Amino acid sequence: MDAQTLGFIGLGVMGEPMCRNLARKSGRPVLAYDVRAEPLGRLKTDGVRAARSLAEVAREAGIIFLSLPGEPQVRAACLDDGGLASLATEGQAVVDCSTAPVALARELAEAFAARGAGFADAPVARTRQAAIDGTLSIMVGADETLYRRIEPLLRCMASDVTHCGAPGAGQAVKLLNNLVLCMTVTALAEALAVAKASGVVEGKLLFETLAKGSADSFALRNHGMKALLPETHPERAFPVTYMLKDVDYALALARDAGLDLQGAGTARRLLEETAALGLGDAYHTALIEAVRRHRAA
Repeated sequence: MDAQTLGFIGLGVMGEPMCRNLARKSGRPVLAYDVRAEPLGRLKTDGVRAARSLAEVAREAGIIFLSLPGEPQVRAACLDDGGLASLATEGQAVVDCSTAPVALARELAEAFAARGAGFADAPVARTRQAAIDGTLSIMVGADETLYRRIEPLLRCMASDVTHCGAPGAGQAVKLLNNLVLCMTVTALAEALAVAKASGVVEGKLLFETLAKGSADSFALRNHGMKALLPETHPERAFPVTYMLKDVDYALALARDAGLDLQGAGTARRLLEETAALGLGDAYHTALIEAVRRHRAA
């Protein structure tokens, strides 16, 4: 293992630009792995070396970053036979930038600690463009020593890095962030649907006026104005299926705390209905299509 070498596993919509910024700004060698050859080819021009396997990354990198779709992929990469937890060595660290359940983050922290390695959950917020620009917000769950070690590297990819607490705390904050966002987008979708169905007020005027009052929000100015209003729900953004996954993780955290969240349950049901309409890969603002399907008796 070379303590200076950084590993990066998962080069999808967010992972590829994150890896690129890490390679360009950290001044350290980066070894990356993905099941697809295309992103590895693109990153070669940034000095990123392609690994042939997870095991190769585990052998060579002192700090390994993950950016994977969710719990099944993170669990497979870390806990399956031949996964990172079984290959970790003393002093190594794994930083999971995926969005995954709090319980999994705690499980991984214990598994890596048993090998003398560190673990941090460091999920990211904001858009793909923010990943490209290096202006993500990253929420970190880690002990203080590991946080100090990885913070400069995270700042290669983010303009805001927040130490939220022990392992699991970063995931908790990210999941609750997305829960609030989803519920806000749901409220905006319902307001816009009412405006359009009633014909009383034009949608653009509604949203512009809301932006001047107490209903103003990041979600209104971005998800509302740029996606809901023009009814543009592109793929390769943050899709319905991803938001559904994150809301499920947040609801699991709530249940573990003894709470049954009613508003979040409604948002989840609308996401599920949107996916059933064949819009699972569309930007999560497509839930307005499910909102429209509910007619008054």
